Amino acid sequence: MNTYKLASSTWDDAELKAIQSVIDKDMYTMSDYVFEFESKFAEYTGSRYCVMVNSGSSANLLAIASLFYTKNPRLNRGDEVIVPAVSWSTTYYPLYQYGLKLKFVDVDLGTLNYDLKALEEAVSKSTKMILAVNLLGNPNDFQKIQEIIGNRDIMLFEDNCESMGARFQGKQAGTFGIMGSFSTFFSHHMSTMEGGLIVTDDKELYHILLSIRSHGWTRHLPEDNLVAKKSPDWFTESFRFVLPGYNLRPLEMSGAIGIEQLKKLPAFIDQRRKNAAHFVEKFKGHPDFLIQLEIEQSSWFGFSLIIKPDSPRKRSEVIKELDSNGIESRPIVTGDFTKNEVLRYFDYEVHGALPNAKYLDKNGFFVGNHQIPLFKEIDHLYEVLRG
Repeated sequence: MNTYKLASSTWDDAELKAIQSVIDKDMYTMSDYVFEFESKFAEYTGSRYCVMVNSGSSANLLAIASLFYTKNPRLNRGDEVIVPAVSWSTTYYPLYQYGLKLKFVDVDLGTLNYDLKALEEAVSKSTKMILAVNLLGNPNDFQKIQEIIGNRDIMLFEDNCESMGARFQGKQAGTFGIMGSFSTFFSHHMSTMEGGLIVTDDKELYHILLSIRSHGWTRHLPEDNLVAKKSPDWFTESFRFVLPGYNLRPLEMSGAIGIEQLKKLPAFIDQRRKNAAHFVEKFKGHPDFLIQLEIEQSSWFGFSLIIKPDSPRKRSEVIKELDSNGIESRPIVTGDFTKNEVLRYFDYEVHGALPNAKYLDKNGFFVGNHQIPLFKEIDHLYEVLRG
């Protein structure tokens, strides 16, 4: 039977040799390979600074935390943050954990990113930040979002964990806001086992991120840092704590693997786009399914399919058919996140009725995209869904 999996390994001998090099050095905690990978990833995204952590979820947590510890806090408990109704859980959890008020806004059924009309309506005098999620590889329309922000004092933060390598107007997704988060989990555009990254051009935030990534201490801060003046006594600086931090450091192996994966990333994304061109050609105008509408240059995390309102198909039957034909599928991220019981802990409001999020929650799914050619798998998917 033909099979079509959600993801496949991006590793070969280069990554295994990278792991062995760490073993040979006998230094497993965060060290030179991590720092080199951070430097190279900053260069790749066109950012001044990059901080690696142990997951994309940790990247979101660290980024949100950092905004509370600037000399003039960028966020305070109770501030309103606008979020899309469709994203992964750890887009939202740091906001709750830091006492922020979430305002859920609908997504567009074509792009799967913000419904821009709904976003414009949702912005209020209380809005302090818009959290833009680039879903399934698709960058948001940042020109329109910046027009909505205008000259108001509203920050933009990007959760780019699903969209590494995407571009809007020639600029890397993840670099339009004050910070952007990335993930290097197994099924993502490149993999370091587990891992995440934050990029920013803001020096103060960079230094705060360095501190709170490692316990809130001063040890990893440069001498000219903007967090705390360091003494020349290395012994006392070893265990000096200045911010309420975490231990979110990555392993040295993850940094070494990341260096090798980054070399391959442009080719990975190029192949994903070739797969996507084939997918779009097969499924555009399909009588039963809507497919994602690309904004500028998506990096095509996966391929979404949403049953059209006038189609007689039922998702449960479609998923059963896919499964019986060896095709793996999943919901479109979390679907409508506001359906989840965890919201009883949140301070939140919902802007409008979220008709698109609710519709895709019941009628949408996605299949994987890979860094290898998938033309036969996409043809197999098409044949199975021809009905």
